[in-house]
Order: sequence, then C-alpha cells, then structure tokens
Amino acid sequence: MKTICLYFEIHQMIHLKRYRFFDIGTDHYYYDDYENERTITDIVNRSYMPALETLHEMIRRHGHDFNVAFSLSGVGMEQLELHAPQILTKLQEINESGCVEFLAEPYSHGLSSLANRDTFVGEVKRQAKKIEEYFGKKPTVLRNSSLVYDDDIGEIAAEMGFVGMLTEGARHILGWKSPHYVYHCATNPKLKIMLRDFVLSDDISLRFSNPEWEGYPLFADNYMDRIAALPSNEKTIGIFMELSALGMAQPLSSNILDFILALPKAARDRNIAFATPSEIFGKNKSIGVLEVPYPMSWNDEERDTSCWLGNSMQKEAFRKLYSVADRVRIADDPCINQDWDYLQASNHLRFMSTKPTGIAVNRGIYSDAFDAFTNYMNILGDFINRVNSLYPEEIGNEELNSLLTTIKNQGDEISMQDKEIERLQAKVEKMQQQGMNKFD
Repeated sequence: MKTICLYFEIHQMIHLKRYRFFDIGTDHYYYDDYENERTITDIVNRSYMPALETLHEMIRRHGHDFNVAFSLSGVGMEQLELHAPQILTKLQEINESGCVEFLAEPYSHGLSSLANRDTFVGEVKRQAKKIEEYFGKKPTVLRNSSLVYDDDIGEIAAEMGFVGMLTEGARHILGWKSPHYVYHCATNPKLKIMLRDFVLSDDISLRFSNPEWEGYPLFADNYMDRIAALPSNEKTIGIFMELSALGMAQPLSSNILDFILALPKAARDRNIAFATPSEIFGKNKSIGVLEVPYPMSWNDEERDTSCWLGNSMQKEAFRKLYSVADRVRIADDPCINQDWDYLQASNHLRFMSTKPTGIAVNRGIYSDAFDAFTNYMNILGDFINRVNSLYPEEIGNEELNSLLTTIKNQGDEISMQDKEIERLQAKVEKMQQQGMNKFD
C-alpha cells in the first residue's frame, strides 16, 4: 500500500527594526514589535487557523485513516504564546486525536547545524523539551531548518537518539534513485531518512492557484491518480510544506482548503494511506544508503544553501554571528540567549540574497540585499559587544568554560551546605522541643 506522509512547518521569525550605526552601544533592543504582532495576526487569520480547522475536520471525519505531522520552531512558539495562543490551543486539541506527530527542529530555525555542533544540539534539545511540555510526547523524528541535511548532520541526529530525519528529495543527490523510499544515513545506518517529493509538494504550495500552470486546476482526484500511478514498489510519498502555504502562498479564495479537505477520501478510494513519520520509519526498512556530502535543503531550484550563503555579504554575516557561538553558550546569560535565538533565524540571511529566482523575496523594511546586510550587521555589532562585555575578552573560551564550571560547582556545593545547615538546625530545634516536653 502506498503511504503519504503529510507534514507542515510552522515558524514565525522576529522582525528587526531599523537600527543605525550610531545606535550601537546605546540601544540594545533590536525588534519591531508592531510588525511582529501585525504579521503573526495576519498569518493566523488568513492561514493558520483556517488551515488547522480544516485539518481537524479531516481527522474528525476520517479518524486514524488520516494522519499529519507538524514541526514548530521554538521562536515561532514564543510568538504564538505572545500574540496568538489560540493556535497552540488548537494544536493541542488536534493532538488529542492521536493522529498527529510533532517533530524536533532547531529552536531558532537557524543554521547552527552548518556552523557549531554544540549550538545545534542544544537548540534541538530545547525545542524538543518545549514540544514535550505542550503536547506530552518527546519527538523521535528530527527535521532541520528548511530540511537542511548532509551526512554530518545525520550522524549528529543519530547520536542524539532520533530514529529518523526528513529532508529534500533533491535530484542532484538522488540521481536515478526515487524519493519514494526510506533510506539511511551514510555515516550512521541507525538513522532512517524520508524524502520530500518536491514536485507533488510544490504543486500544492507553489503552483495550485496559478492559472498558467499546465496542471491547473488541480483536484484531489487527479492528484491522487498521479500518486496511485507511481510504480508499485514506490510506497512512501513525502508531501512537506509550510502551513502558511494554505492561505498565504495559496489564498483561501483559490479553494485550497477544499482541495486539502478532499484528499483523504480520494486517497482511500485508491487504497492510499496517510501515516506519521515515526509510523513510516517503524514499518519500513531502509532500501539503501543516502550519501549527502554537501548540505541540501528544500529552498530554490538548486536545493542547497545558496539562498542563505550564496554571496559574500551572507557569508560574512554568518561567520560573524557564529564567531561568538561558543561564548554565548558558555556564558548562558538569559538576555543574551534570547537575542541569540532571534538573531539566528535563517530569514535574516535570506533577506541578503542576490540570487535571481522565480520567487520574489519579501524583504520587509529593506530596500535591497545590501540594506538588509547593513542593518543586520549593525545589530550584530552591538550584540557581539554585549557578549564580549560579559567577561574580559582576553579570557579564552576554554578558560572561561573552566572558570564558569568552577563557579557553578562552588554554587552547587554552597547550596548543598545551606540545605545541610537547615536540616541540622531543624534537628536541633526538634531535640530542644523534645527536651522541653520531657521536663513539662
């Protein structure tokens, strides 16, 4: 039986405000609160809530014949907590059906997996903990930001105990192979890999409402006919996209939600099932190794990292940002940590892209890529100064780590001694009370 894995990403970046060179050292708040509230309110009303209501209705109608997976960035969850808690409540309601799986991903939706292993691992653990707190189950499947993956990232995921990862079915990696199988990591066979069928996925998320597209109009029946017509031994079909595709990229007026709503019945009529990633990994053996020596992603035609790291501005911003990664992690300052999460989001680097693509980049407040780079680097300059001001710059990372570990251990020891003193004081008071009672 052919099985569809339907997965949606939910992420909301933190918009930066206009930050001048002369603000460095005087203004440590970098965010446009009005724009953050406006954009998330807009996307909730036009996309998230209608889409989730539709998916919930699909579960109510079809029960366990329909399953779906979500991944939420930690930063995105923070924005929902602040501006749209009803979305998290709706996701919790959907989760009660038992037809949903929530995946792990980096907390910031950043590119730490390409720069700093410890930062990446720490981010994934924090996001997984937050997911468990909301939905009651620790994620067992990982998806990296924008499905970025290579052999090294797969090995890290395996070492963290994940059973599988989702990534892109990029042609330059697959060659003659099909994306409709389960594969395994080249450096650690314990990690299974499921691939996105970018044609079937993009037909919904990018092309659905385009009247000039040769597949227009797209109906659930002919969509499922295409899946049913795949070779009989190709049984796993990964359809992955951003949830915002339903309502934003493809407006509600295009009847995109009616199309989604009709998918389960059209699938059942053709003996096609829906399953979550962990179910697919549990039921399917790997048919072979997937070698990915260089990072790939689901972005742009090249399916690589060039949309974030394709020009000298992006590379310099990326290098500068992660030059303080170890120091941020070691210092573990709450205010610094929050800004670190917000500044890592890959969207900031995307705004600096100069690639000619068929999809326009919405740069927000920026007039062009250089404007985005200048504003970001001004903010980054102030942020790095704050990081370095926490402890003298002449103290190296290893020395600082050792120093802070010693301070923490001493603090733990003092805390234990305080508790012991309290215990002994209570014991003395009890003995004194017993002595007084004896003389009475």
